[in-house]
Amino acid sequence: MARGMKMSGIIKIVITGGPCGGKSTAMSRIQTHFTDLGYRVLFISETATELIKGGVAPWTCRSNADYQRCQISLQIEKERIFEQAAKTMADEKILIVCDRGVIDNKAYMEQSEFYRVLDELHENEVELRDNYDAVFHLVTAAKGAEEFYTTSNNTARTETPEQAARLDDKIISVWTGHPHLRVIDNNTDFEGKLRKLLTEITSFLGEPEPYETERKFLIEYPDTAYLSSLENCRRIEIIQTYLKSDDGSEVRVRQRGSDGHYIYFKTVKRRLSGLKCIEIEERLSKDEYLALLMEADTTKRQIRKDRYCLTFMNQYFEIDVYPFWNDKAIAEIELTNENSEIVFPEYVRVIKEVTDDLSFKNSALASLAL
Repeated sequence: MARGMKMSGIIKIVITGGPCGGKSTAMSRIQTHFTDLGYRVLFISETATELIKGGVAPWTCRSNADYQRCQISLQIEKERIFEQAAKTMADEKILIVCDRGVIDNKAYMEQSEFYRVLDELHENEVELRDNYDAVFHLVTAAKGAEEFYTTSNNTARTETPEQAARLDDKIISVWTGHPHLRVIDNNTDFEGKLRKLLTEITSFLGEPEPYETERKFLIEYPDTAYLSSLENCRRIEIIQTYLKSDDGSEVRVRQRGSDGHYIYFKTVKRRLSGLKCIEIEERLSKDEYLALLMEADTTKRQIRKDRYCLTFMNQYFEIDVYPFWNDKAIAEIELTNENSEIVFPEYVRVIKEVTDDLSFKNSALASLAL
């Protein structure tokens, strides 16, 4: 589930998107806006542009795989150096902003090629994708603002509008599965698009409070084979354990990932209303996660579920399929505005909304696993 957050220390986000999506202008706005909010803002420039302008490109290397190996290696090292430097800074709040992330490279490679390069670098997709706290995708102007699409402001950009639109879809696809993905479309003018981006980032950071606004729906049991076949959908395995709490807050730890690769979180959640709650989340090491399992609430069992992360019409749905149901499932979507319109794909059949129904909370469903 995606959520608003407020964490102390260092937060690393990705600004990505299709060609001519507005990233360059967005970076300047992010610098001003979040500096004013008290953040030390650090920028990691786009690695592909650096390399191509320096003469290292897919067409100058022996193969695209050779080039991408160089780009992935450099991106990982740049992020490591920035994080190392950030840890030496005295600022209470540090925001590292990456102009594209490592997983962007997958959109420019054959899938087999991508995984071969990761194997050679001893990396895995889950940890590389989920190494960022949040991902914000700016949709290319070639989708909905075609008159503003241009390649003149970036010599490394060569795509036609049609190629840009297809590449935009691929980039959204490769990031689908991340816990905190937001897609910023062209439904407003460019100024409105930038304001929406800043609002989404601000909401994620939890300024001034880490509010989460979500809606939850009971749906018919989905065709999971069909979902798995979609380019815009990823299956994630989740194990969720509730911990003892003395103050009425809901405290849980979660293992999240796939194919034997996982990341770990601790979440503290306090509900303010049916739609809105305060939620604070922190990343855990595997050892920290295992230690916290000793504090499990013994009145509840672990929840195990398959989560299908689905991007559809610039919305990000999370469909949870539980082993104890074979006729229904839960679909959730996080919103920055409680009144935002939700458009479901035709293959997701809604039975009813259950946002305010406490019996469909995960903590309540945990009792069904007993």
